[in-house]
Amino acid sequence: MKLGLLGPEGTFSEMAAKKWSPKAELIFMDDMECVARAVDDGPCDESIVPIENSLEGPVGVVMDALLEISSPIVGEEIVHVKQCLMSRGSLKDIKVIVSHPQGLGQCRHYIHEHFPNAEVRTTGSTSHAARLAQEFPEMAAIGCSESAHRYGLRVLREGIQDYAANYTRFIVLGKHEPPPTGHDKTSLAVYLDRDRPGALYEFLGEFARRSINMTRIESRPSKKLLGDYWFFIDVEGHQKDPELREAISALKDKSTTLKVLGSYPRADKA
Repeated sequence: MKLGLLGPEGTFSEMAAKKWSPKAELIFMDDMECVARAVDDGPCDESIVPIENSLEGPVGVVMDALLEISSPIVGEEIVHVKQCLMSRGSLKDIKVIVSHPQGLGQCRHYIHEHFPNAEVRTTGSTSHAARLAQEFPEMAAIGCSESAHRYGLRVLREGIQDYAANYTRFIVLGKHEPPPTGHDKTSLAVYLDRDRPGALYEFLGEFARRSINMTRIESRPSKKLLGDYWFFIDVEGHQKDPELREAISALKDKSTTLKVLGSYPRADKA
């Protein structure tokens, strides 16, 4: 099986991919949107992308892609993210810090406290940052310890994220929705009529009336008008479960557009 993910090697995405499917052939890609579209476009049987982080919140590019692709979410993995500071040089040499925007955001207070004068640069992935740090002893990268081992860097500090409980949730996109397991989650994308008062309240009430637990709700700009949003909602249960099937049917009459992104087994905590 070919499994698409964000490259290069040595990222948290690779950790999630190996956790999901240890025997899969990993297909590394340079762009997050390309990974999200990899199943639709054909080169991969499945792909794995980060959807949210417990410190930095949702990954917008992935949420936008979910509205356009047809591949359903078939699973999820949760990775405990321990960010490391790595470099060829020593702590006193560091003048530039590089990482993916999410990595930098997760270590914002640490950087401000320990390297207030350092230049901070963004890269496409934490692994790419490690590759750049190979070139200059005054440059440090933030990423997973696997990157340091892979690119010959020294781990100067480990666990530098601002909060210890730093988790990233990855979703797996595939070709066929898995059957109900009794321990499932369903993801929905909903576009409501912005001019109708109480629309979101009425929508969520369909879940409450059926005792369906909602585990996540996020808004994302529709890119049509200022203040106009899509809502991304996760609920417990499989869309084939009678209560949830009934709720989804009722919700279609209360929304302009409703897209079921997938029903899949819930992941255990990392």
